[in-house]
Formats: sequence, structure tokens, C-alpha cells
Amino acid sequence: MRRVFVLSLVLLAAAASTLAQQKTTPAPPTTLEPPRPSQSATTRLSLDDAIRIAVDHNHALQAARTTILQNQAQETTANLRPNPTISWDSQFFPLFSPSNFNANYLENNAQFDIGIGYLFERGKKRQHRLQAAKDATAVTRAQVSDNERTMVFNVASQFVNVLFAESTLSLAQEDVDSFQQTVDLSNTRYKAGDMSEGDLLKIKLQLLQFQTDLFTAKVARVQALAALRQLLGFESVPENYDVVGELSYQPLKGGVDDLKALALRTRPDLQAAYLGVTAARSQEALAHANGKRDLGASFNYTHTAGTNSGAFFFNMELPIFDRNQGEIARTRYAITQAEQLENESAQQVITDVTDAYESLHTNDQIIQLYQGGYVDQAKQSRDISEYSYKRGVASLLDYLDSERTYRANQLAYRQALANYMTALEQMRQAVGTRNLP
Repeated sequence: MRRVFVLSLVLLAAAASTLAQQKTTPAPPTTLEPPRPSQSATTRLSLDDAIRIAVDHNHALQAARTTILQNQAQETTANLRPNPTISWDSQFFPLFSPSNFNANYLENNAQFDIGIGYLFERGKKRQHRLQAAKDATAVTRAQVSDNERTMVFNVASQFVNVLFAESTLSLAQEDVDSFQQTVDLSNTRYKAGDMSEGDLLKIKLQLLQFQTDLFTAKVARVQALAALRQLLGFESVPENYDVVGELSYQPLKGGVDDLKALALRTRPDLQAAYLGVTAARSQEALAHANGKRDLGASFNYTHTAGTNSGAFFFNMELPIFDRNQGEIARTRYAITQAEQLENESAQQVITDVTDAYESLHTNDQIIQLYQGGYVDQAKQSRDISEYSYKRGVASLLDYLDSERTYRANQLAYRQALANYMTALEQMRQAVGTRNLP
């Protein structure tokens, strides 16, 4: 009994010495390396590569870009002038006296008319149509830029999910490899009679859990890569591609007021709201122009009974009842609507930046907690329990509990890093640029 007590003191002293040495080691790294890709992977993409490919090949974004081309085609339509008109007629043909149908009759008795006309638009309608179409195109272009902003955020978020899945897979593989050594040692102790069969079964069941987690992590990685590939375009990257990157912590230096000011200058949806007011005013100017009545003019050449003559005709609608007053009133209300939407968009931008900043700040504090000692402490506790258990000092339950605590701590730390990176991408989306101060 005395020898066991002395041996226990020696083992605890050795574990304490190991713990003291680990306290002098530097703080845990702020990045977690993912596992190396398989040899079959021929393409490895960084986040910048993924964003570039998505911007060039994402089908939803390509479809949205066609709306710009459609609006530009409407500019061409808006700038077209009215087509001239041509008219002609023949009168006094002897349909019921065919015998009189000859050249002399046509020359001296029949009448022929041919005329050409043109509609002269008043109020500079064509110029106002063109300006209204150009302003609509500018709004569409800003909206497409906003679609790109959202798409880039989705790609970046999914890229972070891939990094998290690979980091989780790496941790699961490390757990299996490490715990397999414990299983091998336990088998040796069981054969030597130093361990009960019940304790050995508990060890093996814990290994089963680690192996199950490993397979789950592999599935999660495949699914994350497939989801990212869909955003990039399946034809843009090969099926066996991989990513380059790591879960990392990059503190944000800019203050919330600076970020709000930057967002008000760069957010494309807010720019679309600004341009929407301009487009609404262009529509009002066009409505006023459409209230002007156009002038129709034509020239007719007539051949009657051997006599040639010409005539000019003019016509204009009298704006007594319809002066386009309804459309003018509607466009005025549309301007008010656009101005209100502009104000709402500005407030939404401020809210988005505030929410993103608070989320980023909270996740930053969580990262600081883990890097302040909790990651090291969980590892040291696991190492001490493992050291003690392998030498017969600590109980099996204590060792298994420390293993579960260490794994939960590592998973939570990786999840915290992924949450922080996602919050950082949310901040970039809220500000409207990837270059944060």
C-alpha cells in the first residue's frame, strides 16, 4: 500500500512538471490547418479564386446580368424616331364597264394619289424616353451589383463551411489515431490481467464514437465542397477539387462609425435606391413630354383627269380632355415612393452594419476567451489524465471524461473561429466592400 502511495505521488509530480512546461509554451495558434487533400485532387482554390470564379460563372448572376443588356436594348428602342408613312389610292375605275378600261380613260378620267407623311414629336419626347431608359439601366446595373454582393457573401460563407468541415475532419482523424494507441495499450493490459473486460469494452465503445465522428466529418466535407461547387458552377471546377485556407482569426480595426460611413458610400443597393429617385424624376419629365400633342404632316401627289397637283396636310390632336394628367400625377407619387425607399434603404444599411459589428464583436470576445487559456487548459487536462491513466493512477472514467471534454473544447474552438470568419464576411457584405478599414 505504501509503495502504491509513493508511486502515485511520483506520477502526479511528473504530470505537474509536464503541466508547468506546457504553461511556458506560446499561446495557441490563431489558425487551424485543414487536412491535406487527397492525391486525386488536381485543383485547389483559395477564397479569392472561388469568388473570382463565381463572379465569372455563377448562373444566377449571369442571368441577372442579362437584365442590363435588356435595358440597353430598351435604350435603343427609346431613341428611335417615328417611321414615315406612305399612302396611295386609285379612284374612278370603270369596274362595271370593262370596255372603257383603257389608257385614254386612265389618263383623262381616273384619279391616282400617292402621299408621304411623318409624325413630328413635340416636347422632346425622344430625348426624355432615352434619358428615362438610361436611368432605368443605371438602376438595374446597381441592382445586379447588389446581387453580386450577396453572391460573394454566399460563396465566402460556404468557403468557411468547407474550412470548418476540413478542420473537423482533421480533428476527428487525430482523435482516432490518438485513441487507437489507448485501445492497443488497454488490450495489452487486459491480456496481462491489469484491466477488467468491462473497462476494455468502455474503451472500445469510445473508439467507436470517434470512428463514427470521423465518417460523419468526411460526409460533411463532401457536402460542403458540393455546395460550394454549385455556387461556383459545376462546369467551372472539377469534381475532385479542394480548397486552400485555414480557420483564422483576423481582428477588425475599424470602428462602427467608420464602417457606417463607408457603407453609405459603397452599398450597391443604396446606390440603386439613389438612382431610383433619379429614374422616377426622369419618368415624370417623360410624362410631361407625353402631354404635348404631336404634329402630323404629309404631302400628297394627285393625278386627276390629266392634271397633276400636290397638297400638304397637317393634323394635331387638341389637348382638351386628355393632357396625360393622370400619368403625370402617378409619376409624382412615384418620386415620393422612391425617396421614401431611399431613406428606408439608408436606415437598413445602418442597421445591417450595426448588427454585423455586434455579431463580430461578440464572436471576437469568444475567440479571446478560448485563446486566453481554455484551449490549453483542456489539452493539459486531457494529457494529464491520459498520462495518469496509462500508468494506472487515474480511473478510466476520469480519462474518458477528459477525452470528451477535450474534443468538445476543440470542436467549440473551431466552431468559434468559423463563426468569427462568417461574421467577418457578414460585415463585408453589410459594408458593401471586401476592403474593410
